[in-house]
Amino acid sequence: MDIVGVLAVAFWAMLPAYVPNNAAVLVGGGPPIDGGRTWNGRRLLGDGKTWLGTAGGIVAGAALALGLNTIHSTVSDAVAGLPEFTLVAAITLPAGALLGDIGASFLKRRTGRERGAAFPGLDQLDFVVGSLGLTVVLAPGWFFETFTLPVLAVVLVITPVLHVGTNLVAYMLSLKSEPW
Repeated sequence: MDIVGVLAVAFWAMLPAYVPNNAAVLVGGGPPIDGGRTWNGRRLLGDGKTWLGTAGGIVAGAALALGLNTIHSTVSDAVAGLPEFTLVAAITLPAGALLGDIGASFLKRRTGRERGAAFPGLDQLDFVVGSLGLTVVLAPGWFFETFTLPVLAVVLVITPVLHVGTNLVAYMLSLKSEPW
């Protein structure tokens, strides 16, 4: 597979993991997951991690994966090698992305960072680690068929670039209060 094919597979396969955090912000609100509980005087997660946002993000990512499946035959004529999402992968990619983000929020609180504070490296890859980790455990056949070493390498390189770029655009459009 050429570099364009590897890039296409990496982006296509990760789309259901890229969408949930943004969708969670749009549909979020309501009770926080941690219920306001603290540990050593700090919130476990904070008000930004809600049940509604988490559910909405998972549904949005899974719906996107299933939507991509409906156009797969048309798109794969132009770009060979694009995977179809199994039902398990369609759920684990977005669910894992949000679990990774929730885990990062927990780590941020433990290190004294407030909501929205930068945590370079973790901010850009938390959802990738969660997404890929949950998927490799629950859909290993699909994972290893899709995420070859070149595809994984591209995911690890393009994700931080996409993350920083989209956050900067959202900040310039006043959709985010921080540029990270």
